[in-house]
Amino acid sequence: MHSLLKLFSSGTANHGLQQFRTVATKPRTAVVMLNMGGPQNTDQVHDYLHRIMTDRDMIQLPVQSKLGPWIAKRRTPEVQKKYSEIGGGSPILKWTNVQGELMCKQLDKLSPETAPHKHYVAFRYVNPLTEDTFREVERDQPERVVLFSQYPQYSCATSGSSFNAIYTHFKENPLNGLAQARWSLIDRWGTHPLLAKTFADNIRKELDKFPAEKRKDVVLLFSAHSLPLRAVSRGDAYPSEVGATVQNVMQELGWSQPYCLVWQSKVGPLPWLEPFTDDAIKGYVKQGKKNFILVPIAFVNEHIETLHELDIEYCEELAHEVGAEKIGRAAAPNDHPLFIEALTDVVRHHLANGSTVGPKFLLRCPACVNQKCSVSKQWFNQLCN
Repeated sequence: MHSLLKLFSSGTANHGLQQFRTVATKPRTAVVMLNMGGPQNTDQVHDYLHRIMTDRDMIQLPVQSKLGPWIAKRRTPEVQKKYSEIGGGSPILKWTNVQGELMCKQLDKLSPETAPHKHYVAFRYVNPLTEDTFREVERDQPERVVLFSQYPQYSCATSGSSFNAIYTHFKENPLNGLAQARWSLIDRWGTHPLLAKTFADNIRKELDKFPAEKRKDVVLLFSAHSLPLRAVSRGDAYPSEVGATVQNVMQELGWSQPYCLVWQSKVGPLPWLEPFTDDAIKGYVKQGKKNFILVPIAFVNEHIETLHELDIEYCEELAHEVGAEKIGRAAAPNDHPLFIEALTDVVRHHLANGSTVGPKFLLRCPACVNQKCSVSKQWFNQLCN
């Protein structure tokens, strides 16, 4: 998940959708990588925020058609300043293209019967937008289309919003050249063993930066984007799926460190999942803990919440404020070789075992209030089967 008003995504330069593409022949399999995205420069920040604040799958506001645009306009200067402080823009597009390119190269070798594979990036709130990406997919006319969520743990506000955006696009636009393609989707993969190995390896690398005599006492704070409690009460799967990822990582580490799951980026006055990351740091320092590693457990790329919120606001500013000895931060998966293997393995097995759409995806939250989820899930069930 990503920040709502603070505001999420990642940061770096402008990388075009095609920059990392080397596929020259017509793809047999399209792998569409779904994510929220992030502005590649500060000029895109306002439109990015506007799309978020008017998306009722992401956030529900009273009189949203008026309040959402007002909040976006009001928040733009502050968010632009944050992006300026991390290099001027988000690196999510860069990293997603790198990940997709490396994944497809491996898939071409490991799954020749579905090759050639080509990745596409479909962002929810910034270019390349979902609807534009699917026009590109349609031009290529692949035999298979795999919708691959880049949120390992499912939430209605993130993964759900991306899938609903695809449904909305094709509700308004016929499938045309994609009508004969075989469709399937990968909606969650937070317990994949190679994902746990990736996080564990990055944690070990960060632990090595602490004095040897201090390492066993370093507290691991697994930090994920928080969620409003009313969403949790409706039955959103996100908290339990994040917790499952944490348990897998700790098992991979042999339960060697004290650890806690914490939540970041709460926005507004309503109650959200706690404990918050900054409050946890303050509380543990009062208990005598002085050394920490923050682990962005729900993010597969660097973005504004790792590069600014964790690195600047917590590792630097808060550490100084509370008197911590050292707060380190484990890297996001990015292009870690184990993570590329994880992506490849998820898709390869999905292609090989004939998966279409999972029964968990088709099940709405028990207290769901979003009727779009009902018709969207029914549409995907028909499309994929």
